[in-house]
Amino acid sequence: MTMFRAVIFLLVMLGMGTALFADDANTGDVPASPIATGTTLKVVTLNIAHGRKDGANQMLQNGDTARRNLGEVADLLKRIDADVVGLQEADGPSRWSGNFDHVAVVAEAADYPYRIHGLHAKQWLFTFGTALLSRYPFQATLSHTFKRSPPTITKGFDVGRIAWNPGGTLSDPLNVHVVSVHLDFSRRTVRDAQVAEMEEVLKDISGPLVILGDFNADATTERSAVRYLADQFELQLYEPTATNLGTYGSTGRRLDWILLSPELRFVEHVVWPDVVSDHRAVSAEVTLVEN
Repeated sequence: MTMFRAVIFLLVMLGMGTALFADDANTGDVPASPIATGTTLKVVTLNIAHGRKDGANQMLQNGDTARRNLGEVADLLKRIDADVVGLQEADGPSRWSGNFDHVAVVAEAADYPYRIHGLHAKQWLFTFGTALLSRYPFQATLSHTFKRSPPTITKGFDVGRIAWNPGGTLSDPLNVHVVSVHLDFSRRTVRDAQVAEMEEVLKDISGPLVILGDFNADATTERSAVRYLADQFELQLYEPTATNLGTYGSTGRRLDWILLSPELRFVEHVVWPDVVSDHRAVSAEVTLVEN
């Protein structure tokens, strides 16, 4: 990296660039499609690290390398074969990561026809946020950008609602809301405020809820953002105190989570070992709780 680029990167990381704008969402122009009818629903969350894989910084590579890295992401998603995918650190066309839409590239390569891309951070050097990819059309969408948190970059979350009729046994399909979220990495106080925003935005949602994301927090303390969100919405965490489910590089820290509302239960939970990012993909197969 040249000295100029190094200085620019430092300024961006310190939040000294152009003010961040409001969120942006893109569902695309999509045709009608059947609802999900599998007996289980499979979901996955993955922070795709701006297409840098496990490299030090996306500005140290060219666009071709970013495309290859995202091709590996897509290959992994095809093997996991989830119904809905939550992504974080997902770039729109950005100078620092190849000037192309990372979400569109991954969605096309992994055969996901429906997508939401919330652009929570926008500056002259970058545009990125969270995203949802789906095999099934979104019946409703929402993209929310958290309040600014200088000096760190703004984060946010996306919500998509899909229809699911498990095994085709219900007279009416369920409305399942799926969330992809990314919380601040630097301060617990900021994460707490962001979770409070989520609580306010999502308070009127009823029915099955799945939250996917990079929480930048584990669940080992009562003040954890993960535990607080789970408590507020009565959500389930899979083995929250397990020590063998680390998701962040070689640190062993568990920052990436899948949370389920009481109507759902885990059938399977997997942390994938594939190195396509500095985070590991986490997938879960879920089913409807029998009454």
